[in-house]
Amino acid sequence: MKSRRIYLIGYMTSGKSWLGKELASLTGMEFIDLDELFEERFRVSITDFFAKYGEHLFRQLERELLLQTAGLGQGIISTGGGAPCFSNNMAFVLKSGTSIYLRMQLPDLIKRIRGIRKKRPLLKDLTPSEVAAYVRNQLAEREPYYLQADYIFDGPDYPVEEIVRLLGSL
Repeated sequence: MKSRRIYLIGYMTSGKSWLGKELASLTGMEFIDLDELFEERFRVSITDFFAKYGEHLFRQLERELLLQTAGLGQGIISTGGGAPCFSNNMAFVLKSGTSIYLRMQLPDLIKRIRGIRKKRPLLKDLTPSEVAAYVRNQLAEREPYYLQADYIFDGPDYPVEEIVRLLGSL
């Protein structure tokens, strides 16, 4: 396998972290979850960071972490759901490695997000119908970025073995 970085992109709860861990386990590549890296580096949960400092500063720091992945050799990087959609980050991802969009249908995303919305700073105070509207609108804004990915796999049951074969051919 060539020395490549694989960027997993997609909306929140699309399975980026889960699939990244699976792929790392099967390929022996390093796995980095940018959200976890953010929380480790800044010693604060993303939810608490948003509440205290806001989204703008979060996106600046998230970009700095993303740019640092250029120093990796092989690796699987799970981005945050919004990471590709800000600060020309998708152009960086496309230049720096191979991108895989984990696409899920809106009803599946809404169902998953309703179960975890209390952990998400922008969703925690919304009603279920407001969550559905929020996700629908935000996904419509973000999907043009996600669709620039090198590969698109539809979930929620991603073809892990097929993706491993793909990684082996890069």
